[in-house]
Amino acid sequence: MQTFFIKCWYLLTHRAFMTVVLIINFLGTIYGYYWYQGQLAATEPIFYIFVPDSPTASLFFCLALVGWLFGKNFKLMEALALITLVKYGLWAVVMNILTLAELGSLGPDGWMLVFSHFMMAVQAILYIPKYAFGFGHVVIGAVWTLHNDVIDYVFDQMPVYRVLAQYANNIGYFTFWLSIACIVLAYVVYSKRKHLQVF
Repeated sequence: MQTFFIKCWYLLTHRAFMTVVLIINFLGTIYGYYWYQGQLAATEPIFYIFVPDSPTASLFFCLALVGWLFGKNFKLMEALALITLVKYGLWAVVMNILTLAELGSLGPDGWMLVFSHFMMAVQAILYIPKYAFGFGHVVIGAVWTLHNDVIDYVFDQMPVYRVLAQYANNIGYFTFWLSIACIVLAYVVYSKRKHLQVF
């Protein structure tokens, strides 16, 4: 079993494989910003940076990957990537499943969003041994994430799921605790990092 994990880690950290992961995330980031163009067109400029949640999360991960490819740790990007990739990856999966429950069907685009966002969260977890962020980076990531929740649910800038609009308060409550869980995850990664075995 240990040999299997060693081989998996070798693949995950191989320069060619990380380059492919970077390209996939970069293309996904561009598509994500494109997907938000309709909502951004109706958004006040002051909120622009807070609206496209998922593509910004994948952008953080792209920057972390660039650092690893050059033998560096962009620690703040790593902390932001872990927290936001897991958060918005799982959030989008839940929102699309709720949409399925409301409508009775989801369609190809919806299932594509479920798969792609689930993989966002998975990749953030898989690369945990690569992270080198400190406590201060976790704090900054926490402030960014919780502030984004305020912008989304106090200033009504959450991603548009019209069929779920009637549940906005419940979604906001769920999102807050999802944020807390992801922040706690980042803190645990930071506090336990010295005990992790990197193959």
